[in-house]
Amino acid sequence: MKKVNYFSLLFGFLFLFSCGEKIQEKSIEKTLNSNDIEALKELKADLSNKQHELTDQLDKISKKIESLDTNQNRPLVSVYELKPTDFKHYIEVQASFDTEKNVLLFAEYSGMITAVLVKEGQEVSQGQLLAKIDDGGLAQQLTQAEVQAELSKTTYQKQKRLWEQKIGSEMDYLRSKADYEAKEKMVEQTKKQIDKTQIRAPFSGVVDEILIEKGNMVSPGMSAVARLLNLSEMYAEASIPEVYIQTVNQGKKIEVFVPVLTDTIQAEVSQVNNFINPENRTFKIEARVANKDWSIKPNMNAKLRIADYVADSTLVIPKNIISEDAEGRKYLFVAENKEANVAQAKKTFIELGRSEGDHYEVLDGLTAGMTVIEEGARTVLDGQKVEILKQ
Repeated sequence: MKKVNYFSLLFGFLFLFSCGEKIQEKSIEKTLNSNDIEALKELKADLSNKQHELTDQLDKISKKIESLDTNQNRPLVSVYELKPTDFKHYIEVQASFDTEKNVLLFAEYSGMITAVLVKEGQEVSQGQLLAKIDDGGLAQQLTQAEVQAELSKTTYQKQKRLWEQKIGSEMDYLRSKADYEAKEKMVEQTKKQIDKTQIRAPFSGVVDEILIEKGNMVSPGMSAVARLLNLSEMYAEASIPEVYIQTVNQGKKIEVFVPVLTDTIQAEVSQVNNFINPENRTFKIEARVANKDWSIKPNMNAKLRIADYVADSTLVIPKNIISEDAEGRKYLFVAENKEANVAQAKKTFIELGRSEGDHYEVLDGLTAGMTVIEEGARTVLDGQKVEILKQ
């Protein structure tokens, strides 16, 4: 018996299709130039129907070839079994680092800098003296005030004892008491004034910059003396679109990626501002991060990844196995009727949810336990026999 040349059937079909396509191109061009929307809609529907017809005919030809060719090479595919897994969708926003312990130290007293006691890069402890300002004779005033306070104290104590013994007048006692309290306040005020001539570290850290030299004049609130930093604890600040106001809240776990360091830090949202910026419709958040080695610097850029959607025990598939038909419907192929390492590919339409990275969440069309064709998914046809690669 003469063997059927089934390849000629396919080539003949394609040749006829090619000839018809050239004639159809002229008709399509004419319709496009007409700008007739109804005609264009009709043409689109006609071409869509023909596409379905061609797809059906190709499927029939493929199946016929498969039935006639006993020595055919089936497409090699890889498969995997669908299992429920957790799925997270993230939003990513730009952020920058800062610290609350990054301050400029200003003079609180007018005068000349008489001493700078630290160097740039030096570690200092809280309360350590960094610089001195000429006190303009305050130290002498303090000595005099302390002597006067001590004398008034002695007078007050004497008048108090007399008054307790019912000796002397009440007015003498009250005057001595008022004089003593006034002298004590004078001492306290002078000490406070002297304290302002001494610039001390408000917290432990590193002197990042010395901004003035010995001999220069300074004024309260006008003259910066030094910059003090402590980078042990930083925070990343970012602006979040207001549509995420319900999903981004205090305590939420986030990932902080630092591009310069190629490092990802696990953190959580430490603060959520209530103010919505009317210009860009965003609100600010902060996430505190530990920075023991001081590798993160103020104003360094970062990227925050925040999970705004979480689904437990759902089905997830890779993007590269998903196809789309002329009507925009998404589908993939599952392997059915498996015998040994041979199975039948079945086109299965699916409904997709959110995507994250290279994967989609599947909302409908698949169930756990199905065998999905992965590698080779775009080369198989509906109903075609496929050979499964050994895992």
